[in-house]
Amino acid sequence: MARARRPLLPQAERALDRLKYEVAEDLGLDDDIRERGWENMTTREVGHIGGQMVKRLIQAGEASLADEKAP
Repeated sequence: MARARRPLLPQAERALDRLKYEVAEDLGLDDDIRERGWENMTTREVGHIGGQMVKRLIQAGEASLADEKAP
């Protein structure tokens, strides 16, 4: 079984959990999570959620950087 990773900033943990469930809902997997639980989701399903989370986090980071550099 994979070791659970914790965010570098503990205060970010709740925000990441919210993002995880938001992405799962957008992908139509929220019902599956409620019915089966995370431990019974396929690797493909969980990987899809994680991949979309990374994509959104990168977009948010890029937007933040663009805002900082804008005059």
